[in-house]
Amino acid sequence: MNAKGRIAEDLAVRFLEHLKFKIIARNFRAYGGEIDVIAWDKENLCFIEVKSRQSSFFGYPYEAVNRKKQFRIIRAAQAYLQRNHPHAVPPCRFDIVSISANNPPELLRNAFSLTGR
Repeated sequence: MNAKGRIAEDLAVRFLEHLKFKIIARNFRAYGGEIDVIAWDKENLCFIEVKSRQSSFFGYPYEAVNRKKQFRIIRAAQAYLQRNHPHAVPPCRFDIVSISANNPPELLRNAFSLTGR
């Protein structure tokens, strides 16, 4: 991960902690996919993608999470669940933290699902 990516991810984690998320993992990799942040939001286990851009000229950061990226995140989440919750899968969701210059971080809860957006 490059320095800009690490800074954006650290900012996202602080933002999520401010929202009372309990961070349990970062940069989980499996099956060719990576989950930037895994956290509990009350009873929901959240798989969170962090996207950042310097400007919105080419679109908003969350728009970069296309179906191919969603599929890789979903596969990695399935691997995480198999390893860590093999008998009882908790309620889960896929979120995106969108970070762009001169704007506060934005959380998109339920940004996508197993069937896509």
